[in-house]
Amino acid sequence: MSTDLQYTSVFRPGLFAGRTILVTGGGSGLGRCTAHELKSLGARLAIAGRTQEKLDRVKEELGDSDTFTFAADLRREEEVQAMVDGVLAWSGGRIDGLVNNAGGQFPAQLKDISLNGWNAVVNNNMTATFLVSKAVYLGSMEKHGGAIVNVGADFELGNPGMGHNGAARAGQTNFTYTASVEWAHSGVRVNSVLPGFIASSGFDRYPERAHDVLRGVKARVPLKRHGTESEIAAAIVYLLSDAAAYVTGTSLRVDCGLHNAGKSSFYEVPDHERSKPFNGFPLYRPPKMLE
Repeated sequence: MSTDLQYTSVFRPGLFAGRTILVTGGGSGLGRCTAHELKSLGARLAIAGRTQEKLDRVKEELGDSDTFTFAADLRREEEVQAMVDGVLAWSGGRIDGLVNNAGGQFPAQLKDISLNGWNAVVNNNMTATFLVSKAVYLGSMEKHGGAIVNVGADFELGNPGMGHNGAARAGQTNFTYTASVEWAHSGVRVNSVLPGFIASSGFDRYPERAHDVLRGVKARVPLKRHGTESEIAAAIVYLLSDAAAYVTGTSLRVDCGLHNAGKSSFYEVPDHERSKPFNGFPLYRPPKMLE
């Protein structure tokens, strides 16, 4: 990558030098952005996802032929194990950080969700987190320690219109809380990042009937804007870093105050343009449905 396309991180250069970090869902959206920031900070990077072509494109963007890629269906235990074995063989036996970012969901009311649709979302967003975390823990972190960050979604007030996702994310976050205790004796920290409405490429995968909701959510957000991919990547980087050495079993909401505003019936935040976004990713492009 040319100098003018280098990621502009708020963290110090070389923060992750000598550390191997695995990012799932690294072929697009939040995972792609996080991979770029971690690489800019010196991490030795492995990225996994479902589509090899997307992973190859991100590897080319990163400009590092050493970047490890592995295409797998993370809902399948045997494919997860093959991925982790591959990373460990490439890295020399260690995975210092894991970002469980892979996932997906679709809008639907509970009465309209088929069992296949329910299972797909639960497996994508909860089961895959368990499978990858367990394989990484047993393969490396049980012996060497490390940090795990699970990228989820806010579920505390329910998730009307996407109940399968709410259930999956509640389970995923509860897994975070349990693993943070059970794996603490191995020197492993486990935390979650819960993004709000982030203007990522994931928006474009929603059906057109959901676009007006995604565009209009700014009116409900106290800071009156969508988030950027960089703002989520920065939260992930913090939780992976030594600055969070005493932080485990925590869910960090990065939602511009949307969760807290959702509890209020007596106050409406006035319209304003006082919140300035952070974007350190020169390759970032807003989703097409927001244009």
